[in-house]
Amino acid sequence: MTSKQIALNAIKELKIKYPDAICSLVYSDPFELLVATRLSAQCTDARVNMVTPALFERFKGIDAFADADVDEVGKYIKSCGLYKTKAKDLVRMAQQLRENFNSQVPDTIESLTTLSGVGRKTANLIVGDVFGKPAVVVDTHCIRITRRLGLHSEKDAGKIEKILKQLLPPEESNDFCHRLVLFGRETCTARSPKCEICPLNGFCPQKI
Repeated sequence: MTSKQIALNAIKELKIKYPDAICSLVYSDPFELLVATRLSAQCTDARVNMVTPALFERFKGIDAFADADVDEVGKYIKSCGLYKTKAKDLVRMAQQLRENFNSQVPDTIESLTTLSGVGRKTANLIVGDVFGKPAVVVDTHCIRITRRLGLHSEKDAGKIEKILKQLLPPEESNDFCHRLVLFGRETCTARSPKCEICPLNGFCPQKI
């Protein structure tokens, strides 16, 4: 079975298991998703969702973040980890949006990655979820599961993104990555994958 066939089979099975492919982060506009995604680095989505309601109530919109005191922002996000760096990034990111993008979240990966603290993973999530463009969000679940499936043997997220873009139909890629997160938490876990009940065990090389 080729890598393309494995990828298509995985898409089919995970679509059955998780028909609703949605982002785990809670947000009400593109900027809030940008903030939440930055906070999610080395932090669970569940923790981010606990923190953001008070954060977004205190700082409403790009201007509020751009004019915010970094230390005050840090107090709201302290439980997310690396809060000092993240607070600086959030304030600077908002300032850059105001200065360079007319206070609008841009819709291209190239523009998004010019923002403070925004890498390709975050940029792909934004262009996929907000703007409906084909995207491949290479997070820890994506890296682990696609490697187990034999789709690559890489560790570098950038290389993995390029490989998956060649294997995944563009219209399926974004939802597939969301489903990998759900699947990685529930079944194909890092330490003890539940291969015996896995819907992919008929074609996963690790199981075979």
